[in-house]
Amino acid sequence: MALHFLVESSTDAAVGDMVSLTGAEAKHAAVVRRLRVGEAVTVGDGSGVWLSGLAEEVSPTRVDVRVAERVEHPAPTPRIVLVQALAKGDRDELAVQAACELGVDEIVPWQASRSVSRWEGPKAAKGRERWASIVREAAKQAHRAWVPEVAAPVTTGQLAERADAQRVLLLDPTASVRLSEVRPDGRDIVLVVGPEGGISDEELARLTDAEAERVLLGDTVLRTSTAGPAAIAVLSVALGRW
Repeated sequence: MALHFLVESSTDAAVGDMVSLTGAEAKHAAVVRRLRVGEAVTVGDGSGVWLSGLAEEVSPTRVDVRVAERVEHPAPTPRIVLVQALAKGDRDELAVQAACELGVDEIVPWQASRSVSRWEGPKAAKGRERWASIVREAAKQAHRAWVPEVAAPVTTGQLAERADAQRVLLLDPTASVRLSEVRPDGRDIVLVVGPEGGISDEELARLTDAEAERVLLGDTVLRTSTAGPAAIAVLSVALGRW
């Protein structure tokens, strides 16, 4: 499989054009991946454009790729959104990385009441940037045409508002309906994963009052780092993505 790179400015590139990798992307291609002149590569803009071509010049500061083919992939629909509660250590970051590789379309950080990690003030912007960087690299590694968006952190109240237009599913080990029994209805699906201590009773009540649905993932209780990716895999089968 050809090496894949992301160049956001490649949106308007046509067959015959030259697309250049610069900065960290060029260094990664030339030094880390050891790309050579004449090798086939693919380049995406992260918004559906997919270019194929050959490397014509390779250096640690610049890699030039001559475009031989251009394909535009439509955005997935319905979308899968992961609302990931902030967690201690790197558990939420592990969830974000795996979710991206498995096909999530948007990731929303959630400041749940039992979240040990707190994104407050400047830390919120830095945390979002960190997650966006993880998502970008994971999407590149997975050869995804669309790079998922990392939204701004939300409160429980803001999360409840999503239930008006989207189907919100709460992963709850006490639920009676299994996620595998859920049938898509055309709406975007929002998966809500709680922190290490779980979703509080107050949060469950507020979200279910907003018509969110409680669903059971399986007979075992998964960590917050694995619950979201596992649920995305189940939904991908139901949506016909896999």
